[in-house]
Amino acid sequence: MERVVGIGGYFLRASDPAALGAWYRDCLGLDADENGLWQPGAGPTVFAAFESGTDYFGSRTQQTMLNFRVRDLDAMLAQLRAVGADVADETQDMDGVGRFGWVTDPEGNRVELWQPA
Repeated sequence: MERVVGIGGYFLRASDPAALGAWYRDCLGLDADENGLWQPGAGPTVFAAFESGTDYFGSRTQQTMLNFRVRDLDAMLAQLRAVGADVADETQDMDGVGRFGWVTDPEGNRVELWQPA
């Protein structure tokens, strides 16, 4: 059986695509080229379905949530707060999985940040 070998892209609608791309570059350090090509570091990727009524993604109108792996969650959250990003106050620890925090991008998309265990 043929199967997928990785995530090939994640695409967002935006009222100002250039500004949103700059936010991901400047605030999260996502170093993509002019075509959006980014070479992420090796590591696990989670693919999971959630109940349709979940509040985990923030707004119920948001159908998907992007999750980025980070080395140091506390440092990333502090960096985001320092530039005035909309960072959730709470974090979550999950035994054997890691720690989670959230930021909302300028277009209103909740993004999860994960420091693996």
